[in-house]
Amino acid sequence: MKLLRFGPRGEEQPGMLDGAGRIRSLRGVIDDVAGTALSAASLDRLRAIDPASLPLVEGSVRIGPCVGRVGKFLGIGLNYAEHAAETGAKVPDEPLLFMKATSC
Repeated sequence: MKLLRFGPRGEEQPGMLDGAGRIRSLRGVIDDVAGTALSAASLDRLRAIDPASLPLVEGSVRIGPCVGRVGKFLGIGLNYAEHAAETGAKVPDEPLLFMKATSC
């Protein structure tokens, strides 16, 4: 199951990719890909949906941030040996943690 948000900046709607990679609208099923929609029970309900039963989103649309209403992102840098090699860096002995505030 691949969830996403699509639409104009600040007006993103929840969606799901079907087996052919087309966007299906989750509008009316969940309000947003955020908060309680990401609980284990809600994700189980979403997994049970046949994407073909959802409205197909026609045309070219902007793909927005993957999750809504986020205060900050926490990440782990250089966590794949291939990525470290791409950047010319050595694989760190311990994880590199970083944060990105959404206000920047």
